[in-house]
This record gives sequence, C-alpha cells and structure tokens, in this order.
Amino acid sequence: MTKPVVLIAEELSPATIDALGPDFDVRHVDGTDRPALLAALADANAILVRSATKVDAEAIAAAPVLKVVARAGVGLDNVDIKTATTAGVMVVNAPTSNIVSAAELTVGHILSLARRIPAAHASLAQGQWKRSAFTGTELFEKTVGIIGLGRIGALIAARLQGFDMRVIAYDPYVTSARAQQLGVQLVTLDELLEQADFLTIHMPKTPETTGMIGIDQLRRMKRTAFVVNVARGGLIDEDALYEALTTGEIAGAGLDVFTTEPPAEDGPARRLLDLPNVVVTPHLGASTEEAQEKAGVSVARSVRLALGGELVPDAVNVAGGLIDPYVRPGIPLVEKLGQIFASLAHSPLTSLDVEVHGELSQYDVSVLKLAALKGVFTNIVSESVSYVNAPLLAEQRGVEVRLLTDEVSDEYRNVITLRGALADGSQLSVSGTLTGTKQIEKLVGINEYALELPIEKHHLVMLYTDRPGIVAVYGQRFGEAGINIAGMQIARQNAGGQALSVLTVDSPVSDELVEQVRSEIDADLFRQIEITES
Repeated sequence: MTKPVVLIAEELSPATIDALGPDFDVRHVDGTDRPALLAALADANAILVRSATKVDAEAIAAAPVLKVVARAGVGLDNVDIKTATTAGVMVVNAPTSNIVSAAELTVGHILSLARRIPAAHASLAQGQWKRSAFTGTELFEKTVGIIGLGRIGALIAARLQGFDMRVIAYDPYVTSARAQQLGVQLVTLDELLEQADFLTIHMPKTPETTGMIGIDQLRRMKRTAFVVNVARGGLIDEDALYEALTTGEIAGAGLDVFTTEPPAEDGPARRLLDLPNVVVTPHLGASTEEAQEKAGVSVARSVRLALGGELVPDAVNVAGGLIDPYVRPGIPLVEKLGQIFASLAHSPLTSLDVEVHGELSQYDVSVLKLAALKGVFTNIVSESVSYVNAPLLAEQRGVEVRLLTDEVSDEYRNVITLRGALADGSQLSVSGTLTGTKQIEKLVGINEYALELPIEKHHLVMLYTDRPGIVAVYGQRFGEAGINIAGMQIARQNAGGQALSVLTVDSPVSDELVEQVRSEIDADLFRQIEITES
C-alpha cells in the first residue's frame, strides 16, 4: 500500500520527523525554490512549513491531493487560509508552542530597560567604562501593568511576582475570581496607565485594539514608565510612541514587533530604532530551540491525525475528523455566533450554554461546543485559539460551559443558541441557523428579539427606545460618512418599548462616528461587530 506523502519544505527538528513516525513517505524540498516547490506539491498529501514558504493560491492549485498544510509556529501570514478552505485543505498551526518563550522575552525586555543592559553593553564594547552613565532602576516593589491577562499574560504575572513586583491588569474578559487566582489586581485601563511603572501589552490585533495605546494613553503614564510590546505590531501607535519617547512623556520602550516587518526605511517604526531609550529585537517571541521543537512536534501530530481522518484540535479553518456531514456546516456558523456574543458582552463571561435545537440534536454535536468557545475567544485573547485550547481558555477564566440538546425547534429545522451569564448578573443570548439549499448562515435572535439576517463581515447592533425618525438619523449619518448599509432588520416586542436594530454594512465604522450616532439616538447599546474568518 502506498504511503501518504508528507512534504517538509523548511528545516525542522529531528523530533518533528520522529513524531511523524514510519507511516508516511517523508520528502524534503526547499520551500523558497518556487519551481521545485510546485513540482513537489503534485503528489503531496501534507506539507509542513515555517514562515519562509508561501502556500498561496498557486501552490494549492498545484497540489490536487493535498489534505493539510501545517505551519510549525503560530503565525499564518504565509498561508492562504481562504483558498485552502475552499479547496478542502485543512490548515493547522501550533498555537501554544511559543507562550513560554514570549513570556520570557517580555521579562527580558523589562530587565533590559530597567538596567539599561543593551546600551551599557554597546558602550563597553566600544572600549568605554561609564558606570555612572547607566544607572538603572530596580523591579522590586514596582508596579507592572499587563494589558491582556491570557495565557502569556498569566505567565508574565507569575514570573514578575518573583521579583516582588505589584501586578495589575486590564482585561475586560477576565473575571475578578480568575485574577485573584493569579494574584493580580484587575483595574480599568486608565488606572493601569496611571499606576504602571512598566506596561506590557498582550492583546490580539483587531480593529478595536489596533493603536489602542496612542498619545492620549501614553500621556497618562508616569514620565519614568516603560512600555513593552512583544505581542503584535500596531497595538501601540508607533508615531505616538516616538513622540512620547522624544518629549519625555515616558522613559523608554521595548519592542519585538512592528506594524511593518522588517521596519520600512521611511516608516514610523524606523525612527524608533535610532532612539537611545528603545530596546528592540527582530520578532524573537518564538525564537527559542524549545519553542521551535514544540511547534514542529505539535504540527507533526496534527498531520498524523488529519491524514488518519481523526479530529484535529489545532485546525484553524475546519475541525476535521469524524464529524457527521450534517453537523459540519454548523461549525463555522457557531464560531461566528461566538464572535457576535463576545462583541455584545459588556461584562466578563461566567457561564455559557451551547443549545442545539432541532434535528441536529440527534447527532454527535460536541464539536459545536468547541466551535462556540473558539468563536467567543477569537478576538479577545492574544494567543491563537483552536479546538484544543479553547476549553482551557474557558477554564482559566472560570467559565462553566454546557452543551444542551433539544429535538424541538419551532420556526427552523435547526437553531443553535449561545446563552451566557455575565459577571454583572445579566444574561446574553445569540441564535443562528442555516437556511436554504445553500445553507446560508443567518442570525435569528439576540436576547428575546427575533431576527433573520445573513451573517456578514461587518455589523452594527443598536438598542434604543422605539420612536419615529431614528432610522433617518443613523441612515443620514452613515450616508454622509460613505458607509453603505447593505441590509437591516429591526425587532421590537411592543410599540414604544425597546427596539433592536441590526445593520449589515460594507465597511468598518470609525469609533468617532459610532459614538456620535449612539449619542444622537440615545442608544442603550451600540456595538460594532467584525467577523474574523477562520
């Protein structure tokens, strides 16, 4: 019997090859040699890459029997996930392989800034002996502020507590109980900015978090404070950071990531590299031997599972494995419902019920609970979220999760509802279904409001007192701003009560415009939702 072909396109550790085992025909190719790569893909069932090999539409088209693309690392910028999904090719990565390395690099940047190690080294290497020029500061009894208390943030907190530092954190999705378990005090973002001697950010990069630390936030900080970013380039506005560093608003910065990598010669990040109070590294968060080996072994195991027809926990685009074809279309729907739920939640989640109503309840739908958690956490934690770590993320945050099934569904063949309790005592629910022969994903309910609206990339959700003229107000404002409304549903329970309006728009809406419209219509709820495709 012919063995499946596994193509190794970049140098991986011997442990990676060992993890594949003897059941595959393992071949090697230089992934940067484009003609050789395309030729080798002709009969490849799986390909393992790092960051140099481009698995784009051309490469996928050259691989008619390809079943899985495995990235030995976290980032997937070099893989065309959408084309792979369309072609039925699974994409996997190693989402937890670098968390220890990233946490340790963060601590390294903090120590380098506090004790001015890089500058002192450079001076001494030039033959100078200037001890008094490099007086630093101790970490002992200083305050570190962590923005994003996910797995990496928690590791950093534990390590810095060993220096007897006070650890505070801002994370709107973490409960106070979870923070107490970590020995961390939850504060508002403004409180963190004002109190932190060292600030480190560990958030995912989304439209909401891009530039979340700008000039207004930096001006709130102590003039002796330092900021560190080893998470994602662009979370800290680079122009604002340059201004704060050169005008003395803050004391220094440690950067491992940049908006453009490598920093462009004429870009804002390039100016930062020349400042004496900045410590930089070239995106080394995952660059340890241990992290690279963990990543290689992890994706090798995923390849074995994928080619064996089993559930692949680290798949980023499809769940894979022995899932009934009737259940499978519900996976992306539920992931999107999870994202909508997280966007609407105004307080940390404490418990979540995943309710499956209708014919689907007769099947094994356990994967839908994983899909719901993956969707909920996709845009609110810094690490990549997969089917294997989503339950762990819930457990770390003290979120209780149940899967409930019921054969009764009154209006649709199947309805899936995510119903959660929030830390402030309120409840939130979102419901969705698949309709028609094309299995169109639709949002059919938010709380007790009934809707039927196709789920698209950009939505606005508004809750306001029902009265004449409201639609005209926001319609005019969005029109003036060039925002096209592609679809709209308004639901209410009684005239003159609360009305829920859900809009589909063709492009994101600025925070300023959101606030302007919210104020004009006196909305109790006004949220922008952007769906991230798996």
